[in-house]
Amino acid sequence: MTMLVEELSQQARTLSTHDRARLAEDLLASLDGTSAPEPDTEAAWTLEIQRRLDEVNNGTAKLVAAEDVYAETRRLYR
Repeated sequence: MTMLVEELSQQARTLSTHDRARLAEDLLASLDGTSAPEPDTEAAWTLEIQRRLDEVNNGTAKLVAAEDVYAETRRLYR
């Protein structure tokens, strides 16, 4: 590990868990040529997650047991 990489690694470890995760996400995305999610995309996902949670909490979501999903997947791929 070069001195610069070692220094950056040590500095990164002083960041909060959230900031380290964001940094790791950005670095990994740079390896495969993709970029970090746009703020609008993150906001849209946050709204979608909240919408789905609201559906579960108010009983309007159609929930399927994991066992049923796995059984259907096995059936489809046979």
